[in-house]
Amino acid sequence: MFMTRLFGKPRRDESSRALSTTSLDKLTETLEMLERKEKVLEKKAAAEVGRAKDFSKAKNKRAAIQCLKLKKRLEEQIEKLGNFQLRIHDQMILLEAAKATTETVDALRTGAAAMKAIQKATKIDDVDKTMDEINEQMENMKQIQDALSTPIGEDFDEDELEAELEELEADELEQQLLQPVTTTTTAPPEGIRQPSTRPVPEKQCAEEDELAALQASMAL
Repeated sequence: MFMTRLFGKPRRDESSRALSTTSLDKLTETLEMLERKEKVLEKKAAAEVGRAKDFSKAKNKRAAIQCLKLKKRLEEQIEKLGNFQLRIHDQMILLEAAKATTETVDALRTGAAAMKAIQKATKIDDVDKTMDEINEQMENMKQIQDALSTPIGEDFDEDELEAELEELEADELEQQLLQPVTTTTTAPPEGIRQPSTRPVPEKQCAEEDELAALQASMAL
């Protein structure tokens, strides 16, 4: 029932098919009859040839000629039967070709009707709607995949992390600026004594200052 609704009712001409089949059967039957008759006439012609030989041996020339004439007539009939068979073969070939053509056209007509029914059942609005649904499903699937690929527990604030990083970089720069500048010292030439650069205690410095002041007052 569904196939009937989809493809429609078959549009085959059953009477034409039956006529074609009947015609082929009749032609085949006639061809077989002509072939049987041809074989019979060939046997009769061969028999007349044998009789002509026998009459010739018997010195009955007139009877021998009559046999040959009859053989000629039989051969003419055989030739006509051969022509009839050729006509039958030609008719069968044409009928077979016409039958094949009809079946081909019928098949094409059925296919065209099926295509028309399918196109009628499939509207462009339905196609657009289906494509929209497919795109929506693909987008939903993409969101689901993105959600599944996100690491669990990593819900940190990106702005906060960047601010903390900038603070660390600023502290590092400040530490580098506060470090004293180191100078490289060259070793003194050999034989020259380098004065000691050890720090002098504060008490020793005070005593030296007092001694220098006393010497200054005595000089006065």
